[in-house]
Amino acid sequence: MSKGGTVSELSWMTADQIGRAYRDGSLSPVDVVEGSLSRIEQVDSKINSMVTVTADEARLQAREAERAFRSGDDLPPLFGIPIVVKDLTDTAGVRTTYGSVAFSDHVPDTDAVTWSRLKAAGVILIGKTTTPEFGMLGVTDSKLTGTTSTPWDLSRTSGGSSGGSAAATAAGITPISWGSDGGGSIRVPASFCGTVGFKPTTGRIPTANSGEPDATEGPITRTVVDNALLLDVTVGRDARDRFSLPSTGERYADAARERGDLAGVRIGASVDLGYGPVDREVRRVFDAALDDLRSAGAVVEPVEIDLPDPIDYFLHYWGPEFIGGVAQLEALGADVWPVTREIAERAARLGVAEVSAAGRGTKTAIYNAFAVVLNDFDLLVTPTTPTPAFPHAGDVGGVAIVDGVAVDMPGLFFHHLTESPSHAGLPAISVPCGFTVDGLPVGLQIIGAALEDLSVVRAAARYEQATSWTSRRPVV
Repeated sequence: MSKGGTVSELSWMTADQIGRAYRDGSLSPVDVVEGSLSRIEQVDSKINSMVTVTADEARLQAREAERAFRSGDDLPPLFGIPIVVKDLTDTAGVRTTYGSVAFSDHVPDTDAVTWSRLKAAGVILIGKTTTPEFGMLGVTDSKLTGTTSTPWDLSRTSGGSSGGSAAATAAGITPISWGSDGGGSIRVPASFCGTVGFKPTTGRIPTANSGEPDATEGPITRTVVDNALLLDVTVGRDARDRFSLPSTGERYADAARERGDLAGVRIGASVDLGYGPVDREVRRVFDAALDDLRSAGAVVEPVEIDLPDPIDYFLHYWGPEFIGGVAQLEALGADVWPVTREIAERAARLGVAEVSAAGRGTKTAIYNAFAVVLNDFDLLVTPTTPTPAFPHAGDVGGVAIVDGVAVDMPGLFFHHLTESPSHAGLPAISVPCGFTVDGLPVGLQIIGAALEDLSVVRAAARYEQATSWTSRRPVV
């Protein structure tokens, strides 16, 4: 290791810090990439976050990046920064398995829209991260890759379905990572792993040939500034996505770097969005986070919101997709997780009118319920998850009892605070807001009105500035 520092030191540098060090000559992309690869050797046998490691290609790109910096070229902010990418995102020429044994040797010919934009920004791919089959579980368990753990407690889940990306970044493998989110699959693992995860407004980040307005891709990082750097290079319209939005020229990283407080910001707060139970430690940490928001100048008031039961709505809205997904898995000769099969079986009992109503009237009602709250408040905050990371649950897929109450569908329950904002198409970010007495991270979900992504990023950054939670590191 050269003057750039030890592997341990490099592991906890942010992308923003690394980029500045590249430009003042105190750090080399070669050192940083070697640090990422060394970190994989140190920790990935414990957390199991990587599917494919692209070591040779990464080293080659690092040498090319080093030459580019030496030449004095004007390079993008993320140039030479190592990244890991969820294995649901197509990367041309790099194995992409979708978490499935049936696709264990699949190599796509084309890049996803987001990966093409990230490549153009000059990031260096270190590898692909674990995900459940086709993202169809709330935890990152797969017959192909096994079980992925949060770095804070190896006996507990990293969440899902972007659990590999969140675990890798939390463990210091790369400062930035890429995931996807349809009902919490970025925010839930961000909460369980103590990272920052953002689900933007529907259409803000495009997906080619998208037929699903509630699903998106997005960044997982250790700081809000790094999250914003990724947003800056991935937002904007693509003609292949009929839901995609044009770029408005907003600079997310500039907003995240602004120094300031939350004076005058009106924040509504709900610990459960009208549906409990919530773990007592999560409640305690959330209440303390509300005090931190007030100390930072925000006006915080409790609010009530009238939403449909999130688990019931999940079955009505996503259930038909699971029916098709189970059929596809069976056709491929792949095993089907019991949780996935239960969702498909419940959905098969629904009537056509019920499914149609979920995608039309009920979905509009969800949007309207949030709109009522966000008409009176600038932001809405909740815990990101009703529990901290729980012990690996195997076929059950989740925790069955929360605060002494048995929950329906344990494999879905812990996503119920993130599900509704997705169906409303709203921007929502999870930021670390404290720790349980057992040392497990808890996430604060900050939700904004449609198209108010910049406001969400700015508020998250100012909350982060007022606290010290992102400075804590797991011991792995």
